[in-house]
Amino acid sequence: MSQTSPPAPRELKTVGLTPFIYRSDLPLFQVSPGLPIGDALAQASDLLSLAKAFAEDAAYSQDSDRHAWAAHYLTAMGKAVVDDVVQALAA
Repeated sequence: MSQTSPPAPRELKTVGLTPFIYRSDLPLFQVSPGLPIGDALAQASDLLSLAKAFAEDAAYSQDSDRHAWAAHYLTAMGKAVVDDVVQALAA
């Protein structure tokens, strides 16, 4: 019986099965398959960092909710990327 070792994390790619931003119960966007997970996580970090900044702005802004909506969408995108990477790691 031969044992195969799991792929190294640097060799893993996104699976591309994670949708985000729904309209009429259908996903408008989906994470693309085949991206190195290190690159995907770096992008998720950038998205979530921007979302954090927009959420802070929204907390102090009384004139508009545009910062809150930007934070909402950036958070949804970042979460989808992280969820997709988790699926790649679990496979």
